[in-house]
Order: sequence, then C-alpha cells, then structure tokens
Amino acid sequence: MSGKCEQCIVRQFNSLKALTKDELVRISGCKTSKYVKKGEILFEEGEHINGVYCIRDGVCKVSKMSDNGRDQIVHLIRKGDLIGERSLVNNEVSNLKAIAVNDMEVCFIPKEEILKDLEKNPNFTMEILKNMALSLKNADNVIVDMAQKTVKQRLAATLLYLNDRFNSTEAGAIDIHLSREDIANVIGTATESAIRLLSEFKKKGLINLKGKEIFVLNEKGLKDISDGF
Repeated sequence: MSGKCEQCIVRQFNSLKALTKDELVRISGCKTSKYVKKGEILFEEGEHINGVYCIRDGVCKVSKMSDNGRDQIVHLIRKGDLIGERSLVNNEVSNLKAIAVNDMEVCFIPKEEILKDLEKNPNFTMEILKNMALSLKNADNVIVDMAQKTVKQRLAATLLYLNDRFNSTEAGAIDIHLSREDIANVIGTATESAIRLLSEFKKKGLINLKGKEIFVLNEKGLKDISDGF
C-alpha cells in the first residue's frame, strides 16, 4: 500500500485538508502505512500513541474498559477520520483502545512531524481544535444519554446514528457489521438485552435483521422511541 498525501482523496474529510502542498509532501515522506486485519488492535489503552492515524479505509471501534471489566464503545471511526489527535497536545498515554471492526488501511503520521504544522499553520491548528471540540460535544451528549435515556431509547438512537453515519449496502442494510456484543457495548447494556430489544424492534417493523446486517425500515418510529414518545 502506498500513496502520496497530497493526492489522497481521504484527507479532504479531515483536518489534513488545511495543510499546504509542501506540508503534505513532507508528511507523505515520513508517514508509515499499513493494513490492520479485522479484530486486530490499532492501539491499546495505556499506550503512548505519539502521532495520529488517518483512516484510508475500514472502521474501528474505540472503547474504554469500565471498572466491572466491560468495554464501553465511545466512538466508531470510519474512512476519512483522524484518530490520536489528543496525543498532539499532551504527553499522556491513551485512555482508549482501538480495534478494527473490519479490514482497514491506515496511515500513521509521527507526532513530531504534525507538531511542526501545528506551530506554523494556524488554519491546520484551528481544524484540529474544531475536531477536538466536536469530540467533546459528542462525549457530553453520550454522558447525558447514558444518564437520562433508557436502554431502548439508546438503542433506537444508536440505530439512527449508524444509519446516518454509514452508507447503505446495495441491499439497503447499514454498511457496518457490528456484533450483538458490540451493539450492547455501544448502548451500555448486557448482550442479552441488546438481542431482546433488536428482536422487539424487528417485530414492530422498525428494522429487519439478516445475520449481522441491520435494515432500518422506519426512521420516524425509531426517532419517536429515542425521543421518549
């Protein structure tokens, strides 16, 4: 796998779009690219990331281990996203773990190279800050939802989020295959509860299920549940 950053379409979807051509050429010369197989770990909780990953293809789940030993999935990172931006502004180890949901292609840019651009390119710095602010906003929403919404409401909201954030397959399913355990770890419940609620949603005609494929049939119905109607 190879490619030049200045010619990469993926960068248009993240903060790297604010870099100049010369900066992109320099970054292209120092990045490393690799494939990450489904189920492989991109980085561990407690690890120094020391740079950022640009996702060229695939999806990874970003989670944190709770005190009771269960993973709570806090982000789903897709093609075009950056991950590891926080490592640019602090020297702390990562408090999160990232695992490939499907086969991925990623590029890793060392921290010292990105820092040069943060210091010299205010447009790039602002883009990084905007993305970090958006992450904080989303984290705030997750905290409120976990505290105030029922598990059923959280599942409905999650299905709407997945349907909106990920493309549809030719058959019309959400184009991401999450295990029932993954879904449970997104909404913060036991796997058995997630399975029961998915079955209930199917019986009500809100969704259809074929293996790991999920088809959203009634967005309004899911939104009504999410909003508590």
